[in-house]
Amino acid sequence: MKLGVLSLGCSKNIADMDNFVGIMANRGHEIVEDASVADLIIIDTCGFIDEAKKESVEEIFKFISLKQENPGLKVIAVGCLVQRYFDELKSEIAEIDGLIGVTSPFTLADLIENGEFFYLKEPDGVYDYSSRVVSSKYSAYVKIGDGCNRNCAFCSIPNFKGKSVSRNPDSIVKETLSLIRKGVKEIDLVSQDCTQYGKDLNEKTDLKSLLERLNNIDGDFWIRVLYLHPDHVDNELVDSILSLSKVVDYFDIPVQSGSTRILKKMGRIKDSDRLRELLFGIRQKAPHAILRTTLLIGFPGESEATFNETLDFVRSVKFDRLGAFVYSSEEGTQAFGLKRTIGRKAAKEMLNSLLEEQDTISAGRLSQFKGQIMTVLVEESGSSYSLGRAYNSAPDVDGVVVLKGHNEDGVFVKARITDSYEHDMEGVILDELA
Repeated sequence: MKLGVLSLGCSKNIADMDNFVGIMANRGHEIVEDASVADLIIIDTCGFIDEAKKESVEEIFKFISLKQENPGLKVIAVGCLVQRYFDELKSEIAEIDGLIGVTSPFTLADLIENGEFFYLKEPDGVYDYSSRVVSSKYSAYVKIGDGCNRNCAFCSIPNFKGKSVSRNPDSIVKETLSLIRKGVKEIDLVSQDCTQYGKDLNEKTDLKSLLERLNNIDGDFWIRVLYLHPDHVDNELVDSILSLSKVVDYFDIPVQSGSTRILKKMGRIKDSDRLRELLFGIRQKAPHAILRTTLLIGFPGESEATFNETLDFVRSVKFDRLGAFVYSSEEGTQAFGLKRTIGRKAAKEMLNSLLEEQDTISAGRLSQFKGQIMTVLVEESGSSYSLGRAYNSAPDVDGVVVLKGHNEDGVFVKARITDSYEHDMEGVILDELA
């Protein structure tokens, strides 16, 4: 079978599809990028917020339209959007050849091979490692768990992902070892909430012990932890990340709001003062540590006053990296049906104002690296310049380092940073690290 795969949404989806593609390739199927020659297209969908749902539906129809050129093509949508809206999609998109909800890559592979193209059951847990491809060459998302036990008022994810389920640590170590042997230089640990790792396992393990095991693997590589729920980040975890040599000092902690009133409505535990205490504490221990966050603008109850509290919070913490989006009212959440207190247009204006403020802050934070010698992972090389990332940038969401001087990709180099902007830096390669 000639199989095409499109992964939409989050890094967890990328990890799932990399494993699915690896399984199918090992079973003798050909993976193709050109849909015109494919026998079957898998679209891994996102069902989180309106924009993501819209993108998923648009991609489904785009591939269905290719049937005019390739009449034998089968288009199958899988994943979160399908889990959430299976019946609606089945009734409204008659041309779809299959709908498969949230499953492990192994289950998905079996269903595809057996021709079971319509499938909806409760999620069957996070995958165990067998084989995978590396879609981004030198960095790889490794899923350590799935699902979430929290019930944040704005979030629909527990409704279609289920409760938090952790992977066996041996499986994670095995996958990491395989990736390092394939030349991967950065392991990015992902989950709906990495702080919950291990709490459902019988054996005594947690995120700290997992990081210690991964840190002991031989090789020259980085480990980055993505998504740490602030309500569960404690001093022990912070100290563990800061002390382990392969784990980069990068804290992805989505606070969602800087207003205590809004945080309470969202169902979060820590108020803005306790969040400041946590974030300032990290900075006090490690001034060079990178703080990334995510903010949600326009949640019911939002006002000019609460937004200004969030702005003040951002100004005081001075996040290195920040992402933000406008609240989307989602069926099945505690906040669904609550009256908006500001319109979507006003929320977008607030969002733009916040991002402009953050650009200034980010530029100031990055300027501290000018003149410094940093370790940079070269990911793309050209005849006169290369592109890479330092520890202060995660893949796909943060900036890059533009390096003068040619070097092969997939290596760590020393570089002197010569300039910086809102998100990116420039530098000159000094030499390759041994």
